[in-house]
Amino acid sequence: MERLSTRGRTWRLVATLVAGGLLLAGSIWGTDDHFPFGPFTMYAGAADPSQPTIDTRLEATDAHGRTIVLTERNTGIRRAEIEGQLSRIEADPALLRVAADAYERRNPHAPELSEIRVVIRWHEIRDFQPTGEWTDEVVATWQP
Repeated sequence: MERLSTRGRTWRLVATLVAGGLLLAGSIWGTDDHFPFGPFTMYAGAADPSQPTIDTRLEATDAHGRTIVLTERNTGIRRAEIEGQLSRIEADPALLRVAADAYERRNPHAPELSEIRVVIRWHEIRDFQPTGEWTDEVVATWQP
C-alpha cells in the first residue's frame, strides 16, 4: 500500500479546511442562493401539525362542458411552474393562454378549451394526518 505524499496530504487538508469554512460561513450568513454552502431554508423548520396544506392545479372546461385537469402529461407544464408564477397569473389571467396553447399542441383532436382555472385545493390536516376534508379556491380564471 502506498502512502499519500506530504504534498497530497497538504492539499487534502487545505481543501477540507476551505470546504468546512464555507459551510460554517454559509450556515451563519448564507441564504438559499449559496446552497450547498448555505442553508436550504425550505427544509429548515417544521410545519404546524394542524395547518391545511395546498394542492395547486390547472382545470379547464372544454367545448362540451367537461372538466379536464391540465397536467404535465397533457400540457408539458409542471405544477411547480404554475405555482412559481401564481402571483403573475392572478394579476393577469391571460397568461393562462400558454397552458391552452400547450394543451392544443399535445391534444390536436381534443375539443377546444372554453375556460382555464387555477384551483387551489386546501386539504385539512389534524396532527399531521389528513382528515379527508378539503375546500377548493379558484384564484384565476381565463376564457379565450
